[in-house]
Amino acid sequence: MPLPAVQAALRKTTELLAHELARPGAQAPDWTESEWRVARAVVAIHGVSGLLAGTLRWQGPAGWRPFLEEQRAQIAQRLPRIQALLRELDSRARACGLALVALKGAALHAQGVYAAGERPMADVDLLVAEADAARAAQLITELGFTAGLVNWKHRTFELPGSAELATTLGEHSSNALKIELHSRIHELLPLRPVDISSLVLPRDARAGLNAYPSRAALLLHLLLHAAGAMMGRSLRLLNLHDLALLTRDMTPADWDDLLAQGATTADGSLWWAFPPLTLVHRYYRCVPEAVLARTARGCRWPLRSAARRRLLSDVSLSYLWISAFPGIEWSRSWRELTAYAAVRVRPRTETLALREAFARSQPLVNGGEWAATSQGRRIARWLLARQPRQESLQPVRASLVRPTDPAA
Repeated sequence: MPLPAVQAALRKTTELLAHELARPGAQAPDWTESEWRVARAVVAIHGVSGLLAGTLRWQGPAGWRPFLEEQRAQIAQRLPRIQALLRELDSRARACGLALVALKGAALHAQGVYAAGERPMADVDLLVAEADAARAAQLITELGFTAGLVNWKHRTFELPGSAELATTLGEHSSNALKIELHSRIHELLPLRPVDISSLVLPRDARAGLNAYPSRAALLLHLLLHAAGAMMGRSLRLLNLHDLALLTRDMTPADWDDLLAQGATTADGSLWWAFPPLTLVHRYYRCVPEAVLARTARGCRWPLRSAARRRLLSDVSLSYLWISAFPGIEWSRSWRELTAYAAVRVRPRTETLALREAFARSQPLVNGGEWAATSQGRRIARWLLARQPRQESLQPVRASLVRPTDPAA
């Protein structure tokens, strides 16, 4: 498929599947064979195969339903491995008096938000107090994990000799188990951090694995994570579904608690929550208008305007092209805007080092030749041509060569 056709198919199938997950219809879409194959890539990119397997009311062409069911089975088979790892982490942390918080997917599963086979978990995210980060890292390595990439957000740990099944489209129960250790919960939007660590780490945390201190704290973390993903155009439909499930039963008092906790952050505002809340409301109709109005107040006009226009396919890996200045509308001043543009044109030394390390560890999704391209040539391509993102293109390629029937 020509790349413009790939982009059109990504956008078309992403938007329909997003609406189907939120409000299932009775009739299958009238897609071409190529669009159905791209739709499989979309399902893998957005992590919603297990959810769609239990939600869609139509069958689709031969091979579509078996693909979803196979993916749901792989997710269900992987969950016991993750749960066993969490139990071991809890036991060892209790024994050494270390307090950890199980984040995101682990917390949602623990609260019964998802059943087995519905929500994939690529890794285990943990939060630890900054003073205890070294002890936590030691505990993880004692479980047989080795330290991997370190960035401004977290430290990664992997089991030696394990690897992703790169030729497999979507989820596989045998994919490597990973741990991401956080000592802060923050996002760079786009340069200045928004930090909610104090809201996520319980004040009375006990030794072992802890839950979030409140439903509002969990929701705030998921909103901040979604905000960072939107800025980098890497949001997943799964992220929106997480938010929808958490907000659907919220009372006015719950929303008041969320807004009150947001007011205690350094910014004193939930301006960054407005874009993800607006997007999840567009598909799921689950956020009160009063909450949208409150969070919009501190949101500068460029971001507020963009948030009201953007679709999931604009802020996710369903957007095929590399952007020169992704998320520049998140800048909170002209000074920050120009500083962000400058570091995109001339990246910092640590950014280049991380880029090189990621290229070695994830060659398929980092694009091989593009990963080794000099900054000058990158800028030339930004100006003269469109460069596809390998994180988007690799699943599409896998879906186009995959047999129609998973059993084939």
